[in-house]
Amino acid sequence: MEYNHKSLEKKWQKFWADHQTYKTSDTHQKPKYYVLDMFPYPSGAGLHVGHPLGYIASDIFSRYKRLKGFNVLHPMGYDSFGLPAEQYAIQTGQHPAVTTEVNINRYREQMDNIGFSYDWSREVRTSDPSYYKWTQWIFMRLFDSWYNKESDKAEPIETLIARFVASGSAGILAVSDEDVLEFSADEWKSFDEEKQQRELLKYRIAYLRESTVNWCAALGTVLANDEVINGVSERGGYPVEQKKMMQWSMRITAYADRLLKGLDTIDWPEPLVEMQRNWIGKSVGASVKFPVPQLNTNIEVFTTRVDTLFGVSFIVLAPEHELVAALTTPEQQAEVDAYIEKTAKKSELDRMADTKNSFWCFYRFLC
Repeated sequence: MEYNHKSLEKKWQKFWADHQTYKTSDTHQKPKYYVLDMFPYPSGAGLHVGHPLGYIASDIFSRYKRLKGFNVLHPMGYDSFGLPAEQYAIQTGQHPAVTTEVNINRYREQMDNIGFSYDWSREVRTSDPSYYKWTQWIFMRLFDSWYNKESDKAEPIETLIARFVASGSAGILAVSDEDVLEFSADEWKSFDEEKQQRELLKYRIAYLRESTVNWCAALGTVLANDEVINGVSERGGYPVEQKKMMQWSMRITAYADRLLKGLDTIDWPEPLVEMQRNWIGKSVGASVKFPVPQLNTNIEVFTTRVDTLFGVSFIVLAPEHELVAALTTPEQQAEVDAYIEKTAKKSELDRMADTKNSFWCFYRFLC
């Protein structure tokens, strides 16, 4: 007897879809369990072998937890609002909305063929306005908030404005820029709207600042470190350079202690917890200024080992440090410029990994 697996698979795929076999109830009394995969970019004509490699493992685990009596939520979605989807559309000469829809349909067909136990009623598409309106909402909540150290939480920016109106900047304990102004209530009231907003931006959790970024002129966008490989963009292979630009940033360091404390309350494997601690990156130390008399300035250094300062024999400056130009001698200029140009094409991760091709120019100064 011939085993026609395709007809059997189609039969059960239809049964699962018609009966919503894997739909998760919001009101079920069973203990809850949430299994989430990384959403694929719909930036190709189909899934590659790396996708099911992870999805099959999480699906096995989801089915196991269901059999153990858990109400398992196992959704799927598509990271369809980013650079990969845009570049695929450009490469194929089609509108992103068209290529994204076609690719998603193909991905869905392939995942159905594998037989994953996803709750498709909860499908997410990051390019859907009903989804990204919430990312915009979150950003506005952050922009309209400041972090009050006294209450150890974010508060509406209106509460900060009220304090400025009542008593100026006196007694404000906030996570903020370093160059905040000191002013009285009357001085605050005398500021025009533009000056008030500039000052408030120094306190907002979402704020603008000049940052060193991976800039790709061909793509017209800033790239994350993992989107840059050997000085070129992962998508398209275009040149990337490190450049200072105004970027939106978040004062997430304000939450470092709360995040670290939260890690003590979750049932995660220790390697994952340690990974999160390293990501949070809290470091306790001291900021030390080494004077450079020749330039009438200082080189500021952060160290976690103040006890070793008496053994310091040299200080290393990053290529983009503001004092590099002033410290470079005419004899070293060409060599330094070439090194700066070379490192500008590397991501931060590439620079950290490249320990064999460092460059040194010595400048003697007395502390």
